Amino acid sequence: MKTTLKFKTNINCNGCKSTVTPVLNQAQGICDWDVDLENENKILSIHSDGITSEEVIQMLEKVGFITEEIKNA
Repeated sequence: MKTTLKFKTNINCNGCKSTVTPVLNQAQGICDWDVDLENENKILSIHSDGITSEEVIQMLEKVGFITEEIKNA
């Protein structure tokens, strides 16, 4: 079942975005994703097909980013 997960992040520039791109693109269970760099909370939206928010948070922490799930987004 596909769902949309949203996260507040510190991915704040295109350089940061290029760092997370290979991690998110290769992750099992992510259909597509995007980061709204214009939003003050740098919202990461993930269209999930099985990946959990905990898995996303762990993946991004491993590459140095702070990620907090936005509940009921």
